Amino acid sequence: MPTTSEIIDFVKKFTGRKKITDETDIFDSGVVGDDFHELIEKFAKTYSVDMKNYLWFFHTDEEGRDGIVEFFFDPPNRRVKRIPVTPSLLTKFANKGKWSMKYPKHKIPKKRYDLIINEILMVAIIVSLIVYALKKCMS
Repeated sequence: MPTTSEIIDFVKKFTGRKKITDETDIFDSGVVGDDFHELIEKFAKTYSVDMKNYLWFFHTDEEGRDGIVEFFFDPPNRRVKRIPVTPSLLTKFANKGKWSMKYPKHKIPKKRYDLIINEILMVAIIVSLIVYALKKCMS
């Protein structure tokens, strides 16, 4: 059974940070976005933790999703109150073998309109560039 000090060492090794305690909020220590997701994935694999109940948006943010669309549609992590993940919490779940957090009631839309609109805008920009390039080649 993993100990808290073992999990602290795991977090220190992954993050390269030296000042990690059992109650350090990993997000507040600067591990956010994709780095946070990678840490959680490695944790789950290393300690054989069933993550089917894990809801990422309660614990970290999305990387690279800031833009015009976010003025109109909040991503999931901005729709809920963030819950800290600490080495103490990770130890508890490692010893249980599953992510057993009880999340508060929340409502996240089934469709991510922010992502859909961003994709439409990206396709429109690419098509516009292709049309512009073709017009330049033909003139």
